[in-house]
This record gives sequence, C-alpha cells and structure tokens, in this order.
Amino acid sequence: MNNNRINSLFGIRYPIIQAGMVWCSGWRLASAVSNAGGLGLIGAGSMHPDTLREHINKCKDATDKPFGVNIPLMYPQIEEIMHIVMEEKVPIVFTSAGNPKTWTARLKEKGSIVAHVVSSSKFALKAEEAGVDAIVAEGFEAGGHNGREETTTLTLIPQVRQAVTLPLIAAGGIATGGAMAAMLALGAEGVQVGTRFALTEESSASETFKQKCLSLNEGDTLLSLKKISPTRMIKNEFYQQVQELEDRGATPDELRALLGRGRSKKGIFEGDLTEGELEIGQIASHIRQVLPAAQVVKEMIEDYNRTVVGLSVKTF
Repeated sequence: MNNNRINSLFGIRYPIIQAGMVWCSGWRLASAVSNAGGLGLIGAGSMHPDTLREHINKCKDATDKPFGVNIPLMYPQIEEIMHIVMEEKVPIVFTSAGNPKTWTARLKEKGSIVAHVVSSSKFALKAEEAGVDAIVAEGFEAGGHNGREETTTLTLIPQVRQAVTLPLIAAGGIATGGAMAAMLALGAEGVQVGTRFALTEESSASETFKQKCLSLNEGDTLLSLKKISPTRMIKNEFYQQVQELEDRGATPDELRALLGRGRSKKGIFEGDLTEGELEIGQIASHIRQVLPAAQVVKEMIEDYNRTVVGLSVKTF
C-alpha cells in the first residue's frame, strides 16, 4: 500500500478509518485506532460543544498520530462546533448529512483536510465540486442514518469511482480484511468501518448494547424511519412502534413525535434495549466478540494480506 492515496492524504499507515458514530466514538476509541495505524474519528453528532472540545484535547494527549472529527452538517449548533474544530486545529474533518459547500472552503483555509460522506454518485460529484479532499461512499448496509437510495456498497463503489477522481473510501458492511480487499478491487482506496469498532472495548457504547449486537442474526436489523431520516436499527419494541405507525401511513410529524429527543442515547449509550433506538449495521451478525480496537486493526490487515495473496495465485 505504499502508493495508497488515503494513507498519503491522512498520514496514516493503514487505509482503515473508524467511523464517527454517535454515542460510540469518543476520544478513547479514536486515539486507540489512530495509535494502531488507522484513522480515528471523534463523533461530534452526540456531543455538546464543550464536550467535543474536551474529547479533542484528550485525544491530542492520548495520541501523536493523526485523528479527526466527524460532523453531521445538520447539527443544531453547527456554527459553534465548527468554531471549536477550527480553533483546536483538528487536522482532519469528515462531514456528512448536509451540503459540503457550506463549510469545506473555510475548514481548508484553517488547514484541515476535509472528507465528505455520500450515498450516491450524484452527491459524490457535488462533494467534488465543493472542493473536498476525499469522498466516503456509504452503502445502505451501514448502521445509523443512511441514504434514501438504498444502494448497496457493492453497487455504489464502482459507480462513484467512475464518477469522480478524488481519493475514495468505501463504507457500509465492512468488518474484515476480506471485505476491505473487495472494496479496493472495486476502486476504493480505503475503508470506513463503523459497526466493528462500535463493538470494541474502547467504544463508549453501553456494554448491554454491545452484548445485544453480538447476539444478532442475519435480518435482525432493518432500515426504518424512511419518511424523516432513514435509519438502520435493531428490531425491538421501539422499532415495532415505528413500524406500526408507518404501516398505517403516519405523517413525518407523527414519527418525529414518537422519536422524541435522546432516543439513540437511551439505546446505545444507556443500554435501554426496549425503548431505545438501537442503531447498528447489518454486519453485526458476523461479529461475536468485543475486542480491543488495535486488535481489530491488526486482524483486518492480516486478513487483507491473506486474501490478496490467495487471490494472486488464482487465474482463469
């Protein structure tokens, strides 16, 4: 991977990016992934501005490697969040859920490298026009908030690769080195990994939530809340309430009223498996053990190398 553009852009050893996930991605997880050779991201989406500043400073103390912050652009206190990121000179910023034109130029003026998360080739082109340095193309296998197109990662990556020339990161359903090799074969130059890192020792998610995720089987997560913000979550009592409303044609306002405030915090951070919004990716059904983040990186690279060597001796 000596000529890998993602490694060169971010100054990392391995092209593995830990996703900035709400209630999972604090400074402990981000610094652990960065120290292991990947790129750790602090998830600003579940943090008050003062909390984010605290996590940035703790991450600086815990690693001398590059790290970043993931910022949903629809965050209600976006001006304050961006001010903190620029003031603290965060080296790398991943943006999502909004128009990248709004902040990309200002972030780059302050010295940050900017990547933007998209779910389609159309939005990838818009991100390239906005001047971002890299693109994350995320398929609908991913956990949490998702693209309305419901395009799988396998389908999305080659189409985005054809559409744009920027360094490309694949996301959605990736938890192994074999999956990483597949994404690089399709034209990506790195991978963003969420669910596998959400279920690590350093993740700030509730242990109850982690153990629930380890017990999942295929089909135990579904995309829901499509009328307001498509979200992949575990089928539990809250999910059933959402489905009942959607089945009878509920309005977006009715769904927002049911969702209320703090529903994902209740599920992911506090471990309420009944009334919480339990966001996780499809690949959770493949994971059966909580590991240190560094071991996840090590095993992914070993698996990637085995996969590449295995493929190199097979011709048709």
